[in-house]
Amino acid sequence: MNTAALSSVDLQQHIYNSLLESRTADVSLHVYGTWEAIYKLHRVILIQSGFFSSLFTAGFLESSPNLRSHIQGHEEIDVIFDDHNITRAAFEICIARLYGGGPPLHVPSSLIPSASHPLTPSFSGPPLPFDTPKGHHTANPQLLLSLLATAVYLSIPSMASQAVNCVMNTVGPYTVIPYLNFAIGKAIEARPDHKAEAAVGLENIAQVVTSETRLSSTSRSPLRTSSTKQDPTDDLSDKLLDLDVQKEDPAESDEVESEPDDGPIREPHFHYGLLSDKIGEAAACWIARWGADMLIHEEKASHDRELPVTPVPVPAQNVSSRKRADTMPAKPSPSNEPTVPEPHVTPVIWGRGGLNSKWVRQILGSDLLFVKGEKERYDMACTIVELRRRQGIDEEEEKDWEMLFREGIYYANLLMDDIIAISQHISPTTGRPFVPLSVLQEAHWDQSLLRCLITTKPNQTSSPSSPSSSPPPSREKELGLSITTAQILARLQSSTSSPNPVEDKDKTYHPVGHDSSVRIGDSGGIEGASMDQLFESPPPLSSPSTDSKAPVRATTTETDFFGLKSERQTASGCIASDTTGKVRWSPYPPFRFAVEFWDIDALKEKSRLHSQTIWYAGSLFNVYVQVIRKKGIQLGVYLHRQSNIDPIPAASAPFSLNRTEHRVPSLPLLSTSQSSPSVAMHYSPSIHPPSRSTTPGSSPPTSSGITTSFTSSPSTIPATSPPVAPVQPYRDPRPAVTAYFTISCASSTGSSITRFTSVPDVFSVSQSWGWKSSSLRTEYAEVGPDGQPAKPTVPAPRMSSLRATIVLGIV
Repeated sequence: MNTAALSSVDLQQHIYNSLLESRTADVSLHVYGTWEAIYKLHRVILIQSGFFSSLFTAGFLESSPNLRSHIQGHEEIDVIFDDHNITRAAFEICIARLYGGGPPLHVPSSLIPSASHPLTPSFSGPPLPFDTPKGHHTANPQLLLSLLATAVYLSIPSMASQAVNCVMNTVGPYTVIPYLNFAIGKAIEARPDHKAEAAVGLENIAQVVTSETRLSSTSRSPLRTSSTKQDPTDDLSDKLLDLDVQKEDPAESDEVESEPDDGPIREPHFHYGLLSDKIGEAAACWIARWGADMLIHEEKASHDRELPVTPVPVPAQNVSSRKRADTMPAKPSPSNEPTVPEPHVTPVIWGRGGLNSKWVRQILGSDLLFVKGEKERYDMACTIVELRRRQGIDEEEEKDWEMLFREGIYYANLLMDDIIAISQHISPTTGRPFVPLSVLQEAHWDQSLLRCLITTKPNQTSSPSSPSSSPPPSREKELGLSITTAQILARLQSSTSSPNPVEDKDKTYHPVGHDSSVRIGDSGGIEGASMDQLFESPPPLSSPSTDSKAPVRATTTETDFFGLKSERQTASGCIASDTTGKVRWSPYPPFRFAVEFWDIDALKEKSRLHSQTIWYAGSLFNVYVQVIRKKGIQLGVYLHRQSNIDPIPAASAPFSLNRTEHRVPSLPLLSTSQSSPSVAMHYSPSIHPPSRSTTPGSSPPTSSGITTSFTSSPSTIPATSPPVAPVQPYRDPRPAVTAYFTISCASSTGSSITRFTSVPDVFSVSQSWGWKSSSLRTEYAEVGPDGQPAKPTVPAPRMSSLRATIVLGIV
């Protein structure tokens, strides 16, 4: 062959064949880990990896007592992988990538969520076979996580970014718990029939070492054997520190899966820096969006013994039954019928084998949990707790349940009838009330105090100034409910001589929002990034957005449950978290509710599609979405103070041709729609007062032809249900109230959440505040070739909707 005419393609194939045929190798790697094998490789290829570059060129080999070289024709090096997540197939694929080859990865379509199947195609139908093309390697969740662990260890950024992208794109009901476990440092759970399988097409590049070949080898004595690979004090950890790969004591962090206490068994704990946190954020966001829907199926599975239950995805031909406990506490309410299709295999998320009790407590208390209201949150908590209790009483879990019912639910925002019902609600398992009477009494007291403050506040007769030119709201329009950190500190110092100084320190406060927009679970910036860029820290979660057109990417960790942990603090916590003393806090819990919108792409310009209307602190509020043609086509989402005089607007509802009854969908355990988009651009009227997006107080929502509420029959799109007026125990007589709020929109598949927060704004009657975004429009309102909103011909699937959670607090 004429080597002078060798093309780049031929050269690449020649290099790859050198790996496949083990030709002209100048170094042998004797790998000890979850498998043991010898690989004959080439230094000049391996040094593309940061790990091998340090090994061969930075003196790491000579200085490390754990890597030994043996000159026997070519150098032979012992490499011990203490990380159990590194598998043979993942290692061989990473090595092959350095040679410019290796099998293409095939992610099964059954694991990929989409707009039409947000819970993945495999959820609602029979298990799909793994139709992996010939020559491809099946990229199941276990392999993807192993590839990430291996690529980070070996410092191969291209492989790490590909693995992270695949993981983020496959977050679903069967992968969310394995991914969350990986994010918090647990080892990848291998299937019972797991063997150290080779990568497809690379079966012959390894000389597998068995017990027989090891005994016959007398020419060399390895420094360490595979029986000691669990030692977390290996000197290789010094190298891993440069890659932000840390081994930690599992006792120092929470695990997702509860384990019995059988003694001082210590498990390796591996964390891959910000890449682990990215995966944790995506998993946490998914549970916040879909968790209530998944609970319905776990409840049904606990009563249907013919339905298999499994916490992890497996190929169709290997589905195995799992014994279930008869767990669920009560029959589901007729209004809690699922709107998602029945799964063939029910994933375990809330029961044992899924989330542990600490994660359950934090998620149920999170402001981001998609559940209709506080009463529905309480019902959901009771269902999950009884499910766990019927699987066996665990004393450690009981401590978390006590904290959950004391702190995680804001009883002060419930109607009195609900508070009375909860006081009489007894656990069928323990025979004790779920909530201590003292907690409910304190909530009733706070509720009464707030009512007194609102109804006795002097009426402001002067009309507010035009919102387009008004300054930030003045304290005259506030009730005086908020308090600064400095004032909290002063109160604590003055209460040292009080009868209950401990109670003063433990008093709970809720932060008053500041203008910001952050995104949790963002996977942007991964493709093509270097290893340093993959580990680059974004701004802290609490910092406000510096770019008004793009939410900042949040920094979250396992400590704050990847952004789901509630921001409420005790008095001492307020002081510790705010050194400036200027942060404002409220002793009254904000009102939390969830909204959902269907068929937004059928909405006409400037028409509104409303949510259900809620009552809070003497005022009526709802949320609406609106298509706006300004600087392109944008979709706005707004919080609106509803007039007590105007008719209650009809709420968005899923399309139904044969609707025999009209009711507002029950969001907490019922709706399974898609969520609101992850927005890349936003509009904050509070940040940009010259062009604040509000509804003038003099214009009722239905009185203008320019701005109208969308109404429809149940068989047209977007469909609505007849309006339902909430119970109003009392009314706030003031024409203007001041309130802070947060609107959190989940992505269409639920793996990310964009959170918009506003400082206290003045809400006159029939006034709105919110954000508009072209990114929201892109995901939820289709656009035609002419750039105008496309007219939908068919309604969107019931599961495809925009979901948002709202936090609203008056000051």
